[in-house]
Amino acid sequence: MNLTRRQWLAATAAASCLPAAQAQAGSLKISHQFPSGSLTEGDFRDRLCRRFAAEVEKRTSGALKASVYPGSSLMKTNAQFSAMRKGALDMSLVPLSYAGGEVAETNAGLMPALVPSYEQGAAWKTAEVGKLLSKVLDDKGVIIVSWVWQAGGVASRARPLVTPDDAKGLKVRGGSREMDMMLKTAGASVITLPSNEIYAAMQTGAMDAAMTSSTSFMSFKLEEIAKHLTSGRQRTYWFMLEPLMISKEVFSKLPKAQQDIIMAVGAEMEVFARDAAKADDQAAATIYAKAGAKVYDMDEPTLKKWQAIARDTAWKDFGEKNDSCAAILKAAQKLL
Repeated sequence: MNLTRRQWLAATAAASCLPAAQAQAGSLKISHQFPSGSLTEGDFRDRLCRRFAAEVEKRTSGALKASVYPGSSLMKTNAQFSAMRKGALDMSLVPLSYAGGEVAETNAGLMPALVPSYEQGAAWKTAEVGKLLSKVLDDKGVIIVSWVWQAGGVASRARPLVTPDDAKGLKVRGGSREMDMMLKTAGASVITLPSNEIYAAMQTGAMDAAMTSSTSFMSFKLEEIAKHLTSGRQRTYWFMLEPLMISKEVFSKLPKAQQDIIMAVGAEMEVFARDAAKADDQAAATIYAKAGAKVYDMDEPTLKKWQAIARDTAWKDFGEKNDSCAAILKAAQKLL
């Protein structure tokens, strides 16, 4: 009887410990569309996710771990935002404007010429515009963990795309509905696809030029097929908000201490992201020049021409969507 009792006690103790162990060892899945790298090498957006995961695990003493799924290996690019809203995906680093068809306000994240510098982009987080946008996302079930802004430009095959006049007759990928509106007014035909599909479209001739971030210009190796690059290293109308986000449903189930760590680490990643994005603006220009492409920098008068088109098309359309979009646009313009 004594042996049976010891066995029963051991089994009971093991069973009671199991749920506690499972509850303590939480895990998050972070999805993104960009090429895989490491903590120190590769696309900085992948590195940011890996740094974030490592630091969260360290600060929670292993109680909360995160796994990174690059290259849309966990789920398709355009499904990530919706999946976070439903709690079906924990976290994602994805261009916010990709959700524009689902949540109109997110198109502010790639509004042509509305954010002309990294400094103004960074100011959004604590300014009225950032608070309004965060409230919209929170209501939709998504929380921004890291505010990441990236400059971009244009890679093209046959001829450069620098001024509005250059756009006439070209098939161009703008990256957002609003960017496409500006391009159409300038005379271009627009192509809609995620940045990880640009290479194939340009290679086959289905697309003449593509607008995307400096980092994507390198990560997707467009220098292999592009003959011209309009750089974002000095000034550009193309600034994208590409935040690291977490599902509100998933976040709300975590202990308060872990929530605080996630937000603190996320904020710290923003400095890394800004420095890396700026470095990539310069690196992209260097890489394309070495590959034989002609590199162009945009001057202030040209930027103003694009901004004038954007104001009469994309900005106007966005502001007329609903009261929330109008308020976000007005708040963003205050920072110009």
